[in-house]
Order: sequence, then structure tokens, then C-alpha cells
Amino acid sequence: MTDINRIPLYRTIWRWHFYAGLFVIPFILMLSVTGTAYLFKPQLDRWQERAWRGLSTAERVDADAQVKAALAAFPGANFHYYRVPQARGDAAVVHVGLPAGGMRDVAVSPQGRVIGSANPDDRISAWLAKIHGSLLIGKPGGIIVELAASWAIVMILTGLYLWWPRGRGLAGVVWPRLGLGGRTVLRDLHAVTGFWVSGLALVLLLTALPWTDVWAQGFRAVRAEMGWVQGAQDWKSGAADHHAAHDHKAMAKAMAKPVEVGDEPRVALDRIVLRAQNENLPAPVIVQPPGAPNMFGPPNGDTWTLTTQTQNRPLVRKVSYDVVTGIEVSRSGFADKHIIDRVVGVGIAWHEGALFGIVSQLIGVLTALMLMTLAVSGFLMWRRRKPDDALGAPPLPRDPAKLKGVAAIILVLAALLPLLAASLILLWIVDRLIIPRLPRAARWLGVVRA
Repeated sequence: MTDINRIPLYRTIWRWHFYAGLFVIPFILMLSVTGTAYLFKPQLDRWQERAWRGLSTAERVDADAQVKAALAAFPGANFHYYRVPQARGDAAVVHVGLPAGGMRDVAVSPQGRVIGSANPDDRISAWLAKIHGSLLIGKPGGIIVELAASWAIVMILTGLYLWWPRGRGLAGVVWPRLGLGGRTVLRDLHAVTGFWVSGLALVLLLTALPWTDVWAQGFRAVRAEMGWVQGAQDWKSGAADHHAAHDHKAMAKAMAKPVEVGDEPRVALDRIVLRAQNENLPAPVIVQPPGAPNMFGPPNGDTWTLTTQTQNRPLVRKVSYDVVTGIEVSRSGFADKHIIDRVVGVGIAWHEGALFGIVSQLIGVLTALMLMTLAVSGFLMWRRRKPDDALGAPPLPRDPAKLKGVAAIILVLAALLPLLAASLILLWIVDRLIIPRLPRAARWLGVVRA
């Protein structure tokens, strides 16, 4: 029977899997931990706002008076939106832009008293998003995370090739052989976990691409060239706060005219808030005044705009009302978007654990736990077989000329993932031009044909 470890194709893919895994293991652990925590953004935000809930409802004032109180607490601030209280005893949250830059969420009690404020960029969920998307170092961190995600796709695909049963039974393929102990259990745990998590992991990695820097830039260009643009892109691309409900920096820069609540003639905000209750939008529901900076795209027009900041994007819709009469002038929803935007929106909702509520969150937690198991077991397998004087990489096959299939796969992946292509070119240069001049480094790296 042929020793599969001596087949050039298998050896090459094993080598690619080894290097991909070694690079992405730290990122898998970091992204799994921060991503798992971020799945519970709604619960985290509610916990941070716990002092703003369950308040007395006696002597209530209307929404217009609550906005006046918030603007009085921050003189010169711009009124960006009013967040409708989710329950009767909850404070309203008035989101304002400060004159010197930055923003505040101002909590106003049902009686019209300011009871607290928070910088939305300082929320726990915002910090988790920054770590998860950019390692807290902005665009360079975002590029590093995108590169790691690209190599993680390589790791998953090559891992599936190595896992393929090739005539073996289901033991050690679909479930681990726990009774054998030692290296076999560790190998089975790694292979079986990799099999079960591969589909979920690939979905997570692919749905993260629209948030990236390099890949998303190319996607935007293709989207525009192909005529797939139908309205503003309603997801954030780039390193800054990929998972934010809106682009905080863009909103802070928008020079929206402060909306004076006493201006006439115009319909009262409180009337729009009453209309909002009949729309049954998922929380958090917001009302944007005329001229306010929008979540995505250009500032709001000369209308009151009712919408929701829910992460479950298929449930998002917007209703605009005439500023003088309060009559509905336009309505748009998820079904009105281009099919490409709808696919991306569903993917984002899945990635953030919002598509099916708590079920999606639990699936996300399970996926993260399996990915961490995969990373830790892979690291332990490497440490067990690693020689003291070498990296322990599988040696190169003797006949790389027969590996045209591998080359074709690499070219396809590189075409779809530009950062992967750039890193492959760099690795080829190092492998061909630098390593041959450094024999000790070549031996340590395993650049020896066997």
C-alpha cells in the first residue's frame, strides 16, 4: 500500500497547511475570543445602560422636551437622532455631535432630566470591534487581520484535503478515537473538529471580507462597474470599527445644522415617535431629524426619518415623513436593495450572530470554541513532533514539477484574495532568492526535499 505521506501532492498540501496554521493560530484565538464576546453586543449594551432603565413614568414629558434637555446639557451640540425608549420606563437616548468633535449618547429620563451620557466609541462592544477588526492599530491592523483571514481560508481548505478519508472508516474521521490515547487522540481531535467546523468557519471568513480594506476596495470597484449599486452601501469597509452600527467618524465630521426643537412650522418629533410605535421595528429604533448625518451615505434630507439600528439587516427598513405635515413621503426596506447588497446583508447578520437571535449567537459560540480547539490541538501536535534544532515543517517533495494542480489552486485563491496573492509573491521571492543563500536557515525551515 502506498504511503500517502510520500505522495508529492499530499506532501505539498500538508506543507501549505502547516505554514498557514502556524501563522493564523494566534489570530484564530484572538478573533474567536473577541468575536464570541461581540456576538452578545445587544446584551452588553443593555448591561452598560442598566441605570437608564426601569425608571419612573410619572409626569412624563414628550420627546421634543427630552431633546431640548439633551441639547441644553451640551451647548452647541448637533442633534443626530432620537432613540425611542424600548420599554415605557426606559430613558430616551439622544445622540448628539459635539462642537469640538466626538459624540455623546445622552440619556434623558421620562421626566426630561439628563441622567447620564456615554461616548459610543468607549462602549465595551466598540472596543471589542476595534480589537477584532484592527488590533487597535487602525488600518495596518486591519490589513494584518485580512491577511490572516486569507491564510485561514487556505488552512481550512488544505485541512479538508488532508482529512479526506481515502477508504478509511468513520472512526478518526467523523468522531475521535478516544480509547487509543496519546498522539492518535490529539490527531483525531484536530482532524474531526476541523471537519465539523470547516463549513461554519468558511462562512465566517467569507462574510467578514466586505468589512476588510483591500478586498472590500476591489469589491466596491467591481460593484460599481457592474452596476450593482442601488442606494448607499450600508456596511462599513476599512479598519475602523468594522462591526459598528454606523460610521462614527463620518457622523462626527458631518456638519449638520442643529435642529432647534422650537422651529416652526414643522411637525413635532413626538408625533413621529408615536408613528414609530405602529411600525413594529426591532430595537433600537431611531428617529433622525432633517439634515442630520445619516448612518451611511449622505446626510438626511428635509424629512424626519424613522429606522432601526438592529444588526439583523433583513429586518431594517426606513420610513420618511414630511417635516411640516408629518405625512409619509417614502418607505424602503431590505427587499428594495440590490441582490448583492442583500446577500452581503444576510452574511453580516449571520457573522454578527443576529440572523436568528439567540440561536445564531449559540452557533457562533460553538464555532468559536471549535476553532479554538482546532488551534490549540494543532499547536500541541506541532510541539510534539518538532525537532529541537528545526521548525518541524514537512519536507518539500522531490518532484514539484508534477504539482500543476496545486499551482492552479493557488492561482485561483490568489485571484480571489489579493493580500494572499501579495504574500505568496513575497514567499516565492524569499524561497527562491533568499533562502538558498542561507543554508542553515533552509535546514531550520525544512526547505529540504525528501
